[in-house]
Amino acid sequence: MKLLISCTYLKICFPSLFLSKASLNIKSFKIKEKKPESINVDEDKPESCNVDEDKPESTKIKDNKPLKRRPYSPFPKTGTFAETSLARLDDLINWGRKGSMWPLTFGLACCAVEMMHIAAPRYDMDRYGVVFRASPRQTDVIIVAGTVTNKMAPALRKTYDLMPEPKWVISMGSCANGGGYYHYSYSVVRGADRIIPVDIYVPGCPPTAEALMYGILQLQKKAKRTKTFQMWYRK
Repeated sequence: MKLLISCTYLKICFPSLFLSKASLNIKSFKIKEKKPESINVDEDKPESCNVDEDKPESTKIKDNKPLKRRPYSPFPKTGTFAETSLARLDDLINWGRKGSMWPLTFGLACCAVEMMHIAAPRYDMDRYGVVFRASPRQTDVIIVAGTVTNKMAPALRKTYDLMPEPKWVISMGSCANGGGYYHYSYSVVRGADRIIPVDIYVPGCPPTAEALMYGILQLQKKAKRTKTFQMWYRK
């Protein structure tokens, strides 16, 4: 009984004494960690990833030489030689018209005081080629400055018809734009555009001289974009 207990004690405390030779020849095995597969960046790229290939040929840099820059021209290509010539002729004529805006003195109410103000030395619209004329046959622009009444409407239309082509109209002030304070009056026209076509609207009651000056400068830009000969050629 004592022998059995001692053997059990030895087996528990020293298990290597009871193992076989085959079991004692244990080789040390190294755990091989699986390495992630190397990702080839070039394979995952699409074929069109080359930036130079996507660019047009005119923008590619060849042999590290600088690109030849074309000189800037304010005149875009218009097509045929005739269209280009007529476009340049339009530019020349519009340049002359832009620098010689002659408005008609057509003051109807208090806005006329501000219209006179831009001709005074403080703003001096003469430097932009704006010269007031008293005859509609010598003017390019009519500035409707003030309230247009039903009694004045026929005279406004007749004056507009006497102006030579091309002609423009500036509506100055709330009364000329849409009636203003007198919109619901029985004797007031609700806007000068019901009598003649208007190109530029200048808001205000009354608008300042700076506002009218800005309206004239906007009208000069509009006159610069006129395509008289080009439209005639396209017809």
